[in-house]
Amino acid sequence: MLFKELMPDVTEALGNINIKGVTNDSRKVQSGWAFVCVNGALADGHNFVKSALENGAAVVVAERDVGAPCQVIVADTHKVYAEMCAAWFQNPVKSLKIIGVTGTNGKTSVTYMIKSILEHNGEKVGLIGTIQNMIGDQIIESKNTTPGVYELQELFAKMKSAGCKYVIMEVSSHALDQRRVEGLEFSVGIFTNLTQDHLDYHITMENYMLAKRKLFENSKISIVNFDDEYSEKITSGLSSEKVTYSAKSDDATYTAKNINYRTDGVDYEFVGFGTISRIKLSTGGRFSVYNSMCAVIAAIKLGFSAASAAAALSAINGVKGRAEVVPTGKDFTVIIDYAHTPDGLENILKTFKECKKNRLVVLFGCGGDRDKTKRPIMGKIATEYADFSIVTSDNPRTENPSAIIEDILAGITDKKVSYKVIENRKEAIEYAIKTAQKDDVIVLAGKGHETYQILGRETIHFDEREVIAEVLSSLEK
Repeated sequence: MLFKELMPDVTEALGNINIKGVTNDSRKVQSGWAFVCVNGALADGHNFVKSALENGAAVVVAERDVGAPCQVIVADTHKVYAEMCAAWFQNPVKSLKIIGVTGTNGKTSVTYMIKSILEHNGEKVGLIGTIQNMIGDQIIESKNTTPGVYELQELFAKMKSAGCKYVIMEVSSHALDQRRVEGLEFSVGIFTNLTQDHLDYHITMENYMLAKRKLFENSKISIVNFDDEYSEKITSGLSSEKVTYSAKSDDATYTAKNINYRTDGVDYEFVGFGTISRIKLSTGGRFSVYNSMCAVIAAIKLGFSAASAAAALSAINGVKGRAEVVPTGKDFTVIIDYAHTPDGLENILKTFKECKKNRLVVLFGCGGDRDKTKRPIMGKIATEYADFSIVTSDNPRTENPSAIIEDILAGITDKKVSYKVIENRKEAIEYAIKTAQKDDVIVLAGKGHETYQILGRETIHFDEREVIAEVLSSLEK
């Protein structure tokens, strides 16, 4: 591809250079490639021009003079790199309607719900998210919640080629802050909620909120949780259409009425603009009401009926690692959930506290090298809502697991609560199952869909479903 096809406003001499690839990573540069110097979260590409040239870069795009033989100086390399990547893949987003979902909790569940609704209506759909990326039923490994600029455009191109009309994607605050979705226009932007998380990166909740807000600055329609304290700030001053949803207030555009929480799920009336539909879900809890509401609204705004959305949602069995019931064949229930924030943990425990018949047991830890301030909060929440808590390890990364646990225990000030510390997560799960009583609900919180554990700088295989099966098998012997 000629360079002028990637950057139209360049000199004739530069424009006629044949470009064989585009990257912002000097290590990936090959002979004839264009290298764009982007100042990223971890490194500034301007410092790696020498390496890029040694690897064969034909053109360097930078924000200042870097001394390259063939260079183009621009005001904003983030913006230009996004435009170049889109052009490299023949601008696939022009043929796609993109739905972006952001928020602390619920992103994955919402994207899968919308995907199911659209597929129920005969559409082929692309999905980009935490658990995996998908093109229809084809699964593509996911490394980040939101991929980088080049990887995104590559995925969009594959989705377009496969016949997708819609793409639903989780949009993380990191991706928004680091401009990984630069240049994208979202047909629909969805805000689920905002609670404490990622403060190791954003430092303050205000910064965290402002990062999330960027999605709605580039959305034609904004669907916002009316009941969240940040809902007004997320969209204030924006000219795009705003639609709100609530499980509490009639002042929202759409409201959930007559909510019925069941042991095997929840059902409610979806009400708004002359629309009344009965929504029935196989996943319980108030959070499922919120997640399904914004999924239904997104479908309506894309031209589908609330009735067809309700029919699709009733057929969903759930999402891996999101209030996932693990078959045990025993007289107790084991739930795997991704809850790794104070709000997420509180939501999942509240859900099962409402329908428990005996004890509610929670097993949880906190990730290392992440926001430390949420650890004592989660310790307090666990022991407040659960009848028995098992404090263990999550992904300690480079931190000492016992030090993380000490931070959690600092929040357990009530001496009357029952808890036990078992640092090894596998041993903790074994203990929880072997001491389970009839009609107990055991919630394994924090890992969710993850099938690994990060110890130090090593990632080991760790699937809680396999651990559960192994323990149950040992009980049969």
